Amino acid sequence: MARYGQYCPITRSLELLGDRWTLLIVRDLLVGAERFNELARGLPRLSRGLLSKRLDHLERAGLVDHVDDRYLPTQACQDLRPIVFGLAEWGARWAFGEPRADELDATVLLWWMRGGVDASAFGQRERTVLHVRFRSGTRRRFWLVVQTADVSLCFVDPGFDVDVTIDADLDALYQVWDGRMEYGAAVRDRRVVVSGDTALVRALPRSLRLSPVAPYVRQAVAASA
Repeated sequence: MARYGQYCPITRSLELLGDRWTLLIVRDLLVGAERFNELARGLPRLSRGLLSKRLDHLERAGLVDHVDDRYLPTQACQDLRPIVFGLAEWGARWAFGEPRADELDATVLLWWMRGGVDASAFGQRERTVLHVRFRSGTRRRFWLVVQTADVSLCFVDPGFDVDVTIDADLDALYQVWDGRMEYGAAVRDRRVVVSGDTALVRALPRSLRLSPVAPYVRQAVAASA
């Protein structure tokens, strides 16, 4: 823990939260990640050893309760929500723009999307299989198996019939997810092409709850326009 040597609540807060990756771990805890592997999936550039160290730090600081194999945000952590999403609001207005190449990780995007799919939008179905195909990148094919109780992300064909296929530019789907580009605009420009069962294709945009930061990004885009 870095110490600043100043008696001030801001410096005490930075001593707890200012280390690299710590606030991103808090962000993911606040949006529902509970298990070590879930946190690791959402932060693939963070080594598992450092993730374990940061979680231990947060537990000692009283921000996380480690119960069995779950990491649960305490009230102190929950009270960081307006600060974390205040950063989202500020960043959307003053620090956000076109995605940079080093920010585009298809696996991370699909992991985030997995947690933001509303199965009820597809009706009373045993499962709905979405096949996502990117036009460039190292890993280009993913499957989301959507069921009422769970949404699974698969890196190889799970063996079920595909109901909806999404062909997309990676940067475009990222911007749709983050709220910087409207789904309809991406489809009209063919940056995202969706095919398959007509009713399910129509239901797809209703099923995507989008990123928790999307409202702030949309607000910033509207203000700049």
